Amino acid sequence: MRALVLAAGQGTRLRPLTDDRPKCLVPLLGRPLLEWQVDALRAAGIADITVVTGYRADQIEAMGLATVHNPRYASTNMVASLMAASAMLRDGEDLVIAYGDLVYEPAVVRALVDAPHDLAITIDLEWRRLWELRMSDPLDDAESLRLDASGSVRELGRRPLDLSEIEGQFMGLILLRAPAAGHVIDVYDSLDPHGEYEGRDRDNMFMTGFLQYLIDHGTTVASVPVARGWLEVDSVEDLERYEALDAAGELAAQWSPGGRG
Repeated sequence: MRALVLAAGQGTRLRPLTDDRPKCLVPLLGRPLLEWQVDALRAAGIADITVVTGYRADQIEAMGLATVHNPRYASTNMVASLMAASAMLRDGEDLVIAYGDLVYEPAVVRALVDAPHDLAITIDLEWRRLWELRMSDPLDDAESLRLDASGSVRELGRRPLDLSEIEGQFMGLILLRAPAAGHVIDVYDSLDPHGEYEGRDRDNMFMTGFLQYLIDHGTTVASVPVARGWLEVDSVEDLERYEALDAAGELAAQWSPGGRG
């Protein structure tokens, strides 16, 4: 099992903290987000970690991690960064893919790795607690996620009209096993670069838009339910809230560094 962290973007919503560093190196509780991720992946038994770089790539390279560069990072989005590592996807090994602006507990990674699926995502069943910590109205930022009777995802990433459209929240962690990797690349390569995928062209499509396209065209995307054990860092306000919760001794209820396995 290998890990691929998608960390090419600058993170404009985290300015001015990202004026001089990539988003994944913004500190949380005194350590860069990427360091927290690397520790969690290694604690979950994944030592082979590669980072897709873009903005200020030199700072990530200086950490000594394996890297793949997305030279078009300024004009593309996360799926294009994933495809910059297509050779790694085709190398015959299973892969955990992670967004670069997350922290999570090792137990969350283990749940994903242990899932008996070729393509799966973790979903937080208790997502409302985290969203209520971050904002007054969870619907302002939450995305739809609906499952079918088997627990596979049938819809994700769209703007929900009400809470009934959210059975969990996608956490930015994906399991892609070797048997499915070639298919995923082939589907991407078949897309019209100028087509529209959830309102965006291929270069700028969101990961959820790509997953939705796969689902709509017959690919099963399984869900791996978890409860808490992670944070998303999308804004300066997120960081300030997490730091305040930690100072009050309340952050561990949502995410405990190195905790719960």
